[in-house]
Amino acid sequence: MAHDRVHLNVGGKHFVTSRTTLANAGRGSMLAAVIDENWQLVPDAASNELFIDRNPAYFTVLLDLLRTGELHVPPGMLEKPLYREAEYYGILDHVKAARKGPLNGNRLDCVASISGRATGDGTAIRASPDGGCCVAHGSMVVHDGESKNFTAGALASSDKHVYASCRGRSYEYGVGTWDQITGQQASFLYEGPGRPLGDACKMQWLPRTNLLLVANLFPSSDHSFITLLDSRTKGKVWSWTDAALRGTADEKIVMDTVAMEECSTVCVVNQFDNLGFIDMRANNQCVRWSYRYQPSKISEAEERFYSKLACSGSQLFSSKNDSVYVFCSPDWDAAKGVQTARLRRKEGGAISDISVGGDRLFVLHNEEDVFDVWETPGSSQIVDIY
Repeated sequence: MAHDRVHLNVGGKHFVTSRTTLANAGRGSMLAAVIDENWQLVPDAASNELFIDRNPAYFTVLLDLLRTGELHVPPGMLEKPLYREAEYYGILDHVKAARKGPLNGNRLDCVASISGRATGDGTAIRASPDGGCCVAHGSMVVHDGESKNFTAGALASSDKHVYASCRGRSYEYGVGTWDQITGQQASFLYEGPGRPLGDACKMQWLPRTNLLLVANLFPSSDHSFITLLDSRTKGKVWSWTDAALRGTADEKIVMDTVAMEECSTVCVVNQFDNLGFIDMRANNQCVRWSYRYQPSKISEAEERFYSKLACSGSQLFSSKNDSVYVFCSPDWDAAKGVQTARLRRKEGGAISDISVGGDRLFVLHNEEDVFDVWETPGSSQIVDIY
């Protein structure tokens, strides 16, 4: 449609594209600013073109990447200038992801080990969709611009927003939403004290369904609560709890969870490092446990390093001690997943948390305050033109 078209003049070459294509660059990119009314960029009155003083040859490649999701590099085009142009437009992560291909847990290499700069050991690591990450050291305070302080217990992010489980003064408990660009609070879902949302220890954004997973688990709660919230209505669309199951002889305590959207499954792990699977298509489903390890007495030293979970597509990542185990699910049935790889760095030590973002797996070690970056080698999505 005509109103969706955008006319650009890049280095003297005329381009016609759509607002939808430019939106694929991501909200924080320079190209997204072209279609953002808040920036008020004014095209030339005579030609109706917006002028960008950059190399049109590289822009041709990058625009095609936004249109197709594939990186077609002509012969003779140098990589360094291509990366420089991509960084200018704010889509360097798109280029890197296209070169490496999707995350493949069976082929990961540890490409970097990064030491923390903050005082004390890292307690949690969270990756962003563009392949970046942040490490938490203790509690975090979030300010909403209206003289209110909230202690954030868990964080998650989408393309536009940051979500936090919050405990505030005056019995303000719930889940807050903040705009990534402006930092302004967009909304707050209130609950009373002692309710699971405000005390959540794990959150995860589900981009395909626009749902937010909020989990309150042991040891922050005597019972486990896992909830899926609709980001548009702020209502609960799915929930699970073990409140009616605890206290039995065969008691299993859920220590961590992750949602696998493609498999319609919420995965959990218990205190014995055994995996469990819950169907997301109905409420209060039973857990299908997979007994990888026999229950055994856990020493005080081991008790600090319970398994953590992360996922990418139908791949499930589960940490245990100093290693991360990769499980691949045939026929998109997570419960039938089989172990296909083990990731371990000799000097790493015990793992306190893991997270997946973009084409990277981040592994946070406890005592050394070091996190590792694992990536898939190769360039499976590059298509050369001859």
